[in-house]
Amino acid sequence: MGKKKDARLRRARRGRKHILELAVPRLCVFRSPRHIYAQIISASGDNVQATASTLDKSLRKGATGNIEGASKVGKLIAKRAKKAGVERVAFDRSGYKYHGRVKALAEAAREGGLQF
Repeated sequence: MGKKKDARLRRARRGRKHILELAVPRLCVFRSPRHIYAQIISASGDNVQATASTLDKSLRKGATGNIEGASKVGKLIAKRAKKAGVERVAFDRSGYKYHGRVKALAEAAREGGLQF
């Protein structure tokens, strides 16, 4: 792997170690140049409780790799998490900087009712 990806994964491991101590479900984010994905993973890490991405049929129209697409995913993941009975989560940014699409997803999820 490249140095850049190794550094991101190292930051992700450090953040996940802290999240593990909190013992709450985590909102895990992955971004690619074209899409953004979000999952709610149980506190034990063995179960995915809700997912959303720009690949969902309802979000596929229009641009998917921008802030607008990320905010739509944030609202959708919040809606699906509430349906699954999850109110409080820890935000796992997967080693990405908290700006741009990652920040837009987090803010939209908060507006949708998730607490973190």
